[in-house]
Amino acid sequence: MTDTNVAPPIEQPEFARQRGRNRRRALLAGAFTLTLIVLATSGYLVVTLAGSPVRAAPLVLDQPAGVLWGQTVNRPIEVAADNVTIRRVKVRTGGGGAAITIRSGVIGTLIEDTVIQCTSAGTDGVGPGGYSALRVRVNGCRQAFRQTERNTATIVESEQDGKPYPGGELRSPIGPVPTPDPDADKMRDEPPYAPAAAPPTPITYWPSAVNTGVPAGTALRNSGSLSLRTAGQIVTGLNIVGCITVAAANVQILRSKITCSSTTYAIRTLPGTTNLLVQDVEINGMAKNSASICCSDYTLRRGNVYNMIDGPRLATNTRIFDSYLHSLARVAGSHNDILQSTGGTNIIVRHNTLLSYNPVTRDPFNSCVTIGSETSPTLTNMTVEDNYCNGGNYSIGISPRLIGSNIIFRRNKYGRDFRFGVVSGWNRPGVIWERATNVYFDTGLPVV
Repeated sequence: MTDTNVAPPIEQPEFARQRGRNRRRALLAGAFTLTLIVLATSGYLVVTLAGSPVRAAPLVLDQPAGVLWGQTVNRPIEVAADNVTIRRVKVRTGGGGAAITIRSGVIGTLIEDTVIQCTSAGTDGVGPGGYSALRVRVNGCRQAFRQTERNTATIVESEQDGKPYPGGELRSPIGPVPTPDPDADKMRDEPPYAPAAAPPTPITYWPSAVNTGVPAGTALRNSGSLSLRTAGQIVTGLNIVGCITVAAANVQILRSKITCSSTTYAIRTLPGTTNLLVQDVEINGMAKNSASICCSDYTLRRGNVYNMIDGPRLATNTRIFDSYLHSLARVAGSHNDILQSTGGTNIIVRHNTLLSYNPVTRDPFNSCVTIGSETSPTLTNMTVEDNYCNGGNYSIGISPRLIGSNIIFRRNKYGRDFRFGVVSGWNRPGVIWERATNVYFDTGLPVV
């Protein structure tokens, strides 16, 4: 029989404190032993076992063309709508999956100036593909940027654990493979022409992200698409989310950023355009532009142009100087060229970096420069000089259908990430190929 009037024994203070600590440990252990949360709206099942990280419910971005800007997000992000922009965001998360997930079928995602911190080793940075990453820093993740051959990504000026990306698994070449040019095969068997190699030129001699595009410190004002139809009009210091058409003489587009998702062109010259200057400009083609600039009567100087199916078109009175053209976007059936001309006259391509190669997927695309005359009667007075070119089925593709004259290739350096060779059709009528000065970058020896 228990006497209910008897008081419980009095504990010593230290024993009471220890019991409290033990009780708190037990509660904490119980809290982290098993947590089961079903989130019907997001489809996420969060299970926490002892010692395992928690997969939090994602922040779902489901507004088409929405912008997430300037925030710190301590959970995953899931992109569920087209043309979403994630800009200047810090993402910190773990528990598997990816810090930023692009849902199947979603297109046009742009991730820019963003930091991703994975808090568990089994978490990826961004995936599975179909996005563009510009100046994105990924730390502590299993894979920084996931993509597949069918669902590729464009990754520009980004880092993984403090080192420049690309990295990760290399895959087989993708895209259509043309039949090799028999003349080019014969050409590759010839011995070197020069008696000795010239000293290799440092790669820093050519343009890069450091010295092209919008100069550092430039303040940009937001703008939509522009139609420029006033002679002598000057556009400067704009962040243009849209595309530009020009139909006037002596227009200048300076110190601006263009993010254009059109399936045609980021900048288009219409009848009436002469002497257009595009200078210190960054162009992001959002993996949609069929060409970044088209088609005639313009000069591009110190441009940083990327994430497009083709780069600038070369037609009458076009000049490309001191520019960084890179990171082409592979899409189904694409035939990607950094520069392409189908005819015209008075064309200059001088001192540019032309990168027609994806080092992650090992995709050489089609060419750095392709020339022919399929849509114009002839191609005349074209000079391609002092460029660095890497990639392509053939780095320089010269069409058998070419009808041309005074087409000069000289003092160019070539990398070795081509599929078949450096040049196809170097000896076609109308082409002047300076054998001693078109050389491999690494040895200085002539390529033919």
